[in-house]
Amino acid sequence: MTTLQRCGWCSDDPLYIAYHDTEWGQPVHDDRKLFEMLVLEGAQAGLSWITILRKRDNYRRAFHHFDPQRVAAMDEADVERLLQDAGIVRNRLKINSAIRNARVFLAMQQKHGSFARWLWDHVDGQPLQNQWASLGECPASTELSDRISKALKKEGMNFVGSTVIYAFLQATGVVNDHLCTCPQHPQHRQHGA
Repeated sequence: MTTLQRCGWCSDDPLYIAYHDTEWGQPVHDDRKLFEMLVLEGAQAGLSWITILRKRDNYRRAFHHFDPQRVAAMDEADVERLLQDAGIVRNRLKINSAIRNARVFLAMQQKHGSFARWLWDHVDGQPLQNQWASLGECPASTELSDRISKALKKEGMNFVGSTVIYAFLQATGVVNDHLCTCPQHPQHRQHGA
């Protein structure tokens, strides 16, 4: 019998454990939550995810709890204020990207009825369940993340490269990459392991 253990990327940090056990890989259909994860994954580019998790509450405060309407209305004065906010990653390009992406996000909601509908249509509404035995098997990007990244860039978003988008797809459960030996893998959750 295989001993179940959390995915190897999850350290023993309680914040990481809670995120891994209750959020990562869980299907998200709420537009505001999807927008939050787009902003956070973009902010994470070049940094560790735990850094962003530790700043998440500050991001929620700084970006109006990820209300895309309010973020889209932010201006240069807001950018300058956020550049002084030590609670977030103070990177002008990433801050401007969150605002720009909010505007595109709203346009995509208008065009498709919801961002979630547009996103989940890429997988016919069903999470892709991978069967990785080790972290080494898990890709950094796929044809799906390439396609979604390209589509988002065409709409006008930035900080949405294929690697960022693959992490976003994992985080929002569009792709479930919990390892087969992880208690959060659907085969173990379904059987109450």
